[in-house]
Amino acid sequence: QVQLVESGGGLVQAGESLTLSCAVSGTSFSILDMDWHRQAPGKQRELVAGINTGGYSNYADSAKGRFTISRDPAKNTVYLQMNSLKPEDTAVYYCAARRPYTILGKYDYWGQGTQVTVSS
Repeated sequence: QVQLVESGGGLVQAGESLTLSCAVSGTSFSILDMDWHRQAPGKQRELVAGINTGGYSNYADSAKGRFTISRDPAKNTVYLQMNSLKPEDTAVYYCAARRPYTILGKYDYWGQGTQVTVSS
């Protein structure tokens, strides 16, 4: 059974940092493209950052310059380092995984989410 387990969320003040982790089990981590999404109350889920199997990363405009996505094959884990957090970053953050040949925008696996709250 494939599992994605996020951790690292919490309550921080504006300007502070958090690092989210997503641990993958039950499948080969090396074949998965990994993305981080977030969903704020009353808003649609949005893509924040992604990293493919080759280590190439991409970011939403709102995340560029502040967030860094990375992956550690030895730990089967993908990270999202978030700096200079703003109240508008408040959301539930989800990691998602896509197997080879799954079309872009579709995902095979999702985590349960971790809450990030940024106070002003």
